[in-house]
Amino acid sequence: MLNIAVIMGRLVAAPELRTTPSGVSVTSFRVAVDRSYSSRDGGERQTDFIDVVAWRGTAEFVCKYFQKGQMIAVNGRIQTRNYEDKQGNKRTAVEIVADNVNFCGSKRESGGDDSYGGSYAGSFAPPADPAPKEPAPAFSSGDSDKFEDLFVDEDLPF
Repeated sequence: MLNIAVIMGRLVAAPELRTTPSGVSVTSFRVAVDRSYSSRDGGERQTDFIDVVAWRGTAEFVCKYFQKGQMIAVNGRIQTRNYEDKQGNKRTAVEIVADNVNFCGSKRESGGDDSYGGSYAGSFAPPADPAPKEPAPAFSSGDSDKFEDLFVDEDLPF
């Protein structure tokens, strides 16, 4: 069986870090994901709002580096859970449990400063004088005359 979910969209609200009674970090957040098509009458694109739960280090990472409106990419699995609301009605929640969370978008979209390393591209500087590049070695299949045929077509039963 396969249960993989990958979404990319914008955070609807700033994530807040909580801690379970046993000391485990957790956060829940919602991601607005535009559908890849528009309505036939040329109206606005439809948007889905996907609930996501992140645990432990992933939760801490999301709460530290992401803010409302920022683009986010989430890889994880779909999970359902049942609960009872305040009126006593049984409800089912469908959410993505995040295994991996990534930045996406430009620095400008993420605030423009490097205070949290919004994009790791800004932390790399190429060397001032790169070493001359040597040509890649040519591929040679070698001398094929030294190999024997493993079988002859006459040996095949079909």
